[in-house]
Amino acid sequence: MPQTRTLGASGLETPRLVLGGNVFGWTVDRSDAFRILDRFAEAGGTMVDTADVYSAWVPGNRGGESESIIGEWLKQRGSQSGLLVATKVGMLPGAGGEKLEPARIAAAAEASLQRLGVEAIDLYYAHQDDAKTPLEDSLAAFGRLVEQGKVRALGASNYSADRLAEALRISAARGLPRYEVLQPEYNLMARDKFEGDLQALCVAENIAVLPYYGLASGFLTGKYRSEADFSKSVRGGRMEKYMNARGFAVLAALDEVAQEAGATVSQVALAWLAAQPAVAAPIASARTLDQLEDLIGALNLDLSEDQLARLDEASLTV
Repeated sequence: MPQTRTLGASGLETPRLVLGGNVFGWTVDRSDAFRILDRFAEAGGTMVDTADVYSAWVPGNRGGESESIIGEWLKQRGSQSGLLVATKVGMLPGAGGEKLEPARIAAAAEASLQRLGVEAIDLYYAHQDDAKTPLEDSLAAFGRLVEQGKVRALGASNYSADRLAEALRISAARGLPRYEVLQPEYNLMARDKFEGDLQALCVAENIAVLPYYGLASGFLTGKYRSEADFSKSVRGGRMEKYMNARGFAVLAALDEVAQEAGATVSQVALAWLAAQPAVAAPIASARTLDQLEDLIGALNLDLSEDQLARLDEASLTV
């Protein structure tokens, strides 16, 4: 079984890969999602990441589709599933006011618990910062969920260093549960939002980082090499911004290291991410079992310092 890493002081742990559930109810239907979840758990995966807003952007959907599919899988597998669930509040409109107002958090948590069919959410994120709601109000609402046994641990997604630091200060001053996990966008093509003050804060405060878009929406799989490849998936249109000297330099470095390591480009990209300070595990999703098998290969892949340095150099190319 793959080695695990602890998530701050939450009491939770995960191997070096978290399965993204954003595709469930979007590009992956119920039966395929079940097969993917089965294989992920069989390979030693222990956490799936979702959100109440997944996948409200699909015509005919209302949000909660991913949670519902995961909940059906958990019910079918029972106590044998062994899978932790992380979900989020703050991006799906609903009763209770602004994104992270206390009433909104309470209502959203109840809805997620019902869809997932669980007594407690293992890791509950504030999906994005809400400048209109005082941090202490949101943290107190999350704290009530923890006291009630409905949430085990808290996380923050898409927070700046200043706002995360302020949230941590408030939690300490008021004796409230704190954010133990941060979920930022972070990968070889997107480094500025996390590296620097935010990463330093996570290292200093022992906050575990579970980055999303670990494969840059698929660019770091290596399957997009030209505009002709954009049609390969529904995310193909996002690739244009990577088709430049920097993007091609990163792909070349990934190709080189993958050949040396006897691994795939995707596995190398995820292994680089897992080796960065404060990062516990990248999040990546799979539409097919073949894609999942590729991701699973990253669970035990260690890169040399030289290989990590070459990837660093390529990704910092201007």
